[in-house]
Amino acid sequence: MATEILEFEEPIAAILKEIEALTVQPHTDALDRQIESLRRRIDMVRRDLYRSLTPWQRVQVARHPNRPGLPEYIERLFAGFTEIHGDRRFADDHAIIAGFAEYHGEPVMVIGHVKGGDTKDKIYRNFGYARPEGYRKALRAMRMAAKFRRPIVAFVDTPAAFPGIESEERGVAEAIAVNLREMMMLDTAIVVIVSGEGGSGGALGIAVGDRVLMQEFAIYSVIPPEGCAAILWRDAAQKVAAAEALKLTAPDLLKAGLIDEIIKEPVGGAHNDPAAAAALVDEALTRVLGEVSAVEGEARLTARYDKFRAMGRLGADFLDEGG
Repeated sequence: MATEILEFEEPIAAILKEIEALTVQPHTDALDRQIESLRRRIDMVRRDLYRSLTPWQRVQVARHPNRPGLPEYIERLFAGFTEIHGDRRFADDHAIIAGFAEYHGEPVMVIGHVKGGDTKDKIYRNFGYARPEGYRKALRAMRMAAKFRRPIVAFVDTPAAFPGIESEERGVAEAIAVNLREMMMLDTAIVVIVSGEGGSGGALGIAVGDRVLMQEFAIYSVIPPEGCAAILWRDAAQKVAAAEALKLTAPDLLKAGLIDEIIKEPVGGAHNDPAAAAALVDEALTRVLGEVSAVEGEARLTARYDKFRAMGRLGADFLDEGG
């Protein structure tokens, strides 16, 4: 699949055009060396670009259409995935999938948002905007996991919960609120990974856990930058300023104590090398899941409660920098 070039990656696009022009010429050893040199140059340019991304550029990376989602991570990291469908109250929400699987030979429950791949799949998945039945399905699956003492791994990647009238009629706010309460009390290990776009309550509805990890170029915020700009400035074009003000990047959130760890990504982001991105997630998840699972139930629940109660108690250093 061709990788979409983001706006700030124009220097890379120019080199790719040079390579494309060379590949149609008659093959020679000198030509091969020239193409290889240009590819090394792309790697260097990409490394420099991704070393100093702005908050808005990180938003673009988090939303990249080729960024690996939950189906890709299930395929690469988990074995024997058996999906659970429906909330037993209304319907099966395709924007959230859940199911039992094995992770390095141990049984786990995997839950997460799915934005979809091609246009047909995006429509089927509602672009990752989950409805109340999605959160109720997730909770049904999590309760099953707790019953059978299976750890839960939750992948967060959604712009927000679906804001449509039917979603409100079926109680989306109540569904998310119940999940927040119940996840706080589930007697099993829970590890949350913000893998793409963690937006608003739609993200938080499956993001209460013993550890919250976040991929390097993912974002996590109370509202998307465009929505924030429309409310504060009445101008969605102020999204760049909003992204800066929201402190939605992984380093910002780690400093604020809202996440526990940043998972590094390959040079150029997870979309540039999904296999390497999965390997990095695997390394962090194996270690963290082992640490959390080793803690006894009551102590783990107390630590989880204290962790979330402490959020918002920001230090002077963070506040001085505009947090």
